[in-house]
Amino acid sequence: MTEQTYKLLDGKATSAQIKAEIAAEVAARVAAGKKPPHLVAILVGHDGGSETYVAAKIKTCAEVGFRSSLIRFEEDVTEEQLLSEIQRLNSDPEVHGFIVQLPLPKHIDEQRIIEAVSPEKDVDGFHPINVGRMSIGLPCFVSATPQGIVELLRRYEIETRGKHCVVLGRSNIVGKPMAQLLLHKGTPGDCTITVCHSRTPNIKELCLQADIIVAALGVPEFLKADMVRPGAVIIDVGTTRVPDASRKSGFKLTGDVAFDEVAPLASYITPVPGGVGPMTIISLMLNTLRAAKLAEEEA
Repeated sequence: MTEQTYKLLDGKATSAQIKAEIAAEVAARVAAGKKPPHLVAILVGHDGGSETYVAAKIKTCAEVGFRSSLIRFEEDVTEEQLLSEIQRLNSDPEVHGFIVQLPLPKHIDEQRIIEAVSPEKDVDGFHPINVGRMSIGLPCFVSATPQGIVELLRRYEIETRGKHCVVLGRSNIVGKPMAQLLLHKGTPGDCTITVCHSRTPNIKELCLQADIIVAALGVPEFLKADMVRPGAVIIDVGTTRVPDASRKSGFKLTGDVAFDEVAPLASYITPVPGGVGPMTIISLMLNTLRAAKLAEEEA
């Protein structure tokens, strides 16, 4: 057996540490007579992945001392009903932040729903106002997954200044904000950024030039060993359910990185599960705590 040369970027352990920090701050706030932050989740239908994500968010709220509420709608909810509920939450002073779990059924315009959420309560960081502010480095709510990745890089003291970062994927939720955040001046930041996507012809060559690779394509085991140069930092955002008869659940969670072959080349790498996932949920908690503080300042 060769000695393991890479280090795991352990999102589970890091999020547990942040969780403890948030819980202590919330306990101090409540002891001082302030209300605990209140996060509301809207869940439409019964998508397995969405059910799992929302359950994890509600559980984390309880662990850090937040108040949480879950509002359920059936698959056939109308867009108008959903917009009416969003309006109610926007104007409810008891609610500090809320999320509408995506994806939504096909008959609902997701963008219209995203834009209906008040930017001050948009703890998912999806509203165009928050996205715009984030892109020019102004205070805002940042999309939870990219924010979680930046926090992971910060806590592991990964050098980003002057490094070449290749982002695989251009989604509005991960790829684009990830590129923007690492482009900003500061630590982590100051990267030279290349964004690759399904139309990029020479992905392999670009990846081989990268000091840091953020894989967020949603294609299981896309990033192979022959695409990674020795010493690169690998961030795997992918979580695809791949059938696996040997498991009780019948599937396993697989990332966008072929972990077993890429890890020996990497200096740092995130596991799946236990890497980016827990950091995403804890970032949502950080955003909700921030929303509660902002609401207090404005009261």
